Amino acid sequence: MRDALVSNVLVPFVQIVVMVSVLMLGVAYLVLLERKIIAYMQVRLGPRRVGPHGLLQPIADILKLLLKEDIMPSRVDRLVFFVAPIILLIPALIAFAVIPFSGDSFSVFGVEITPWVTDVNVGLLYLLAIGSLGVYGIVMAGWASNSKYPLLGALRSAAQMISYEVPLGLSVISVLMLAGSASMVEIVRQQGEQGVWFAFWWPYPQFVGLFLFFVAAVAETNRAPFDLPEAETELVAGFHTEYSGMKFAFFFLAEYMNMILAACVVTILFLGGWLPITFGLLPREPLSTFLLGPALTGFMWFFIKVFLVLFVYLWIRATFPRYRYDQLMRLSWKWFIPMALIHVMVTAVVILLKG
Repeated sequence: MRDALVSNVLVPFVQIVVMVSVLMLGVAYLVLLERKIIAYMQVRLGPRRVGPHGLLQPIADILKLLLKEDIMPSRVDRLVFFVAPIILLIPALIAFAVIPFSGDSFSVFGVEITPWVTDVNVGLLYLLAIGSLGVYGIVMAGWASNSKYPLLGALRSAAQMISYEVPLGLSVISVLMLAGSASMVEIVRQQGEQGVWFAFWWPYPQFVGLFLFFVAAVAETNRAPFDLPEAETELVAGFHTEYSGMKFAFFFLAEYMNMILAACVVTILFLGGWLPITFGLLPREPLSTFLLGPALTGFMWFFIKVFLVLFVYLWIRATFPRYRYDQLMRLSWKWFIPMALIHVMVTAVVILLKG
């Protein structure tokens, strides 16, 4: 009874607490990293005043948001206005339950702990379903604000989400065919068994699927150059124009959590997850495995790959101008969806011929 209580209740609870704490800290310093990277790309210095080289700037920003007055406009729908940021944040949090951060379990005080909260055989479908719920929070925020700019931003976000959900879903079908499973853990293990990441799968590398998924994920998270729902030049701040204080912080937190989630999924589906970077330059069991152990080595490689994907996220923001809304829609319906369909058919034919 005691062992069952520990393994079924206490261990998952500790895993969730640790994961959420690390994510909160990661979001704080991802914001600092974004400000620093964009500053250097624009030949500026970025935050430098709070702490050495600005390392305490995220803490100052959090304290500022905590102490900021929480303004409730007079004619809003109060209940919906209050609930909307929570509805946006919760899917971003619970989606991490199926993300495997490493492949090997480890023991703490005699208790076996897996580097994921849960592994379900429909993990990828779970992520697609959970990821589509966030738009409800955005639409509710735009409607409840009783203002034209938030409403326009919410409508834009809904149309954008519908448009880019299609190529996003189609781009992962090839991964499902190659792995033969929708389990996030099994997808990485299949890449290890086949000896190659799916991005470099022979004879048809999944570069097209990686490109389609990543660009669709950028659009799904409302990041530049697809940040039309909160375009400052047109809509002030879009769906969160009327929000302040901690409610605004929830929107901010959800956006960056979704960015980290998208980077994790890209890493798992196409870049081998926790598998080491080899390319023939490193042995199958690199030196880090002997120094850190298999579990910590898996964490290390996973976070290196996630960091590189996030860097590309930030690089794109500093490089590309914002699309017009008609260009955004045309890109999805006239280019990405046909490309995704062709990509799925080509992958199926190659698998059939190779099999």
